[in-house]
Amino acid sequence: MAFELTSPAFENGKPIPIRHTCDGEDISPALEWSGVPDKATSLVLICDDPDAPGGTFDHWIVYNLPPDIDGLGEGIALGTALEGGGNQGRNDFRKVGYGGPCPPSGTHRYYFTLYAVDGTLDYTEPPGKQAVLDDIEDSVLGKAQLMGTYSR
Repeated sequence: MAFELTSPAFENGKPIPIRHTCDGEDISPALEWSGVPDKATSLVLICDDPDAPGGTFDHWIVYNLPPDIDGLGEGIALGTALEGGGNQGRNDFRKVGYGGPCPPSGTHRYYFTLYAVDGTLDYTEPPGKQAVLDDIEDSVLGKAQLMGTYSR
């Protein structure tokens, strides 16, 4: 079975609903996945925007998700710990948790990337994306991706 990431809120390559953006409720979309590699001991989720004017902008970092869950519900609360397991890192809005699409102009792409990892991560402070990516670099067992767009 292929490692796949989907959302009931939007299809791959299609617009992200306003409710999941800064122009709406700014709540995280529900995400679903399947085909997690058997040897995975945790999952890492990152959402970023490579079309941001100043370079890639990080919207959401989640790590240490249990590999036996099959998704996240809509509207994950801000703060480090997730109910049921997992932690959130610091996004480029300088918040711990989800910060939705909020492009200054034009259409931007938002990549939700789920990594299956052999290992868990331990931080004293909520990490940023690059720290997480550096720490999982040698332990990624699989990667699934979902892309949505948003324009203002």
